[in-house]
Amino acid sequence: MKFFDNYFIKMIDGLQSVDKKLLEVAVKSLMEVSAGGGKVIIAGNGGSAAMASHTAVDLTKNAQVRSINFNESDLITCFANDFGYEKWIEKSLEYYADPGDSVILISSSGSSINILNAADKAKKMGLKLITFSGFSPDNQLRDKGDLNFYVNSEEYNIVEMSHHIWLVAMVDRIIDLRSVSSSI
Repeated sequence: MKFFDNYFIKMIDGLQSVDKKLLEVAVKSLMEVSAGGGKVIIAGNGGSAAMASHTAVDLTKNAQVRSINFNESDLITCFANDFGYEKWIEKSLEYYADPGDSVILISSSGSSINILNAADKAKKMGLKLITFSGFSPDNQLRDKGDLNFYVNSEEYNIVEMSHHIWLVAMVDRIIDLRSVSSSI
């Protein structure tokens, strides 16, 4: 019982550590990208890739913000084979991103080389960049974005679930804002 009590306390602490004003800024940014005809591109590795898929579908279907992710095995294996694993997301941005798009990059450690390269590419392309990271407070991803979200934990599941809930909370806030504006 004590394990679960401590675990849920850590989870709650991770979730509540988010800057809610920054979440609002991120929501408004995604809505602006959508209103301007752009799309949201979301990428991550492992569990973060699964979150990217979930969030992209929910943004598109439920929040009416066009969104894609790069989780097709043929894309990953082709680009990793041709350009190197460390560059496959960067190259995907080159092929799929358009001016006015926004990119969300998720890395629990904030040190995944393919995510860091993609962050640099997004900035070079002039794309709006939102990052989600955790683990070390001085991880390399933490300050690369226009907006940066960070979970102060070294535990994968605490970091990943905090990121996931923050992302779906952003989706639900967009849905909320759209329903309020349509009822006026």
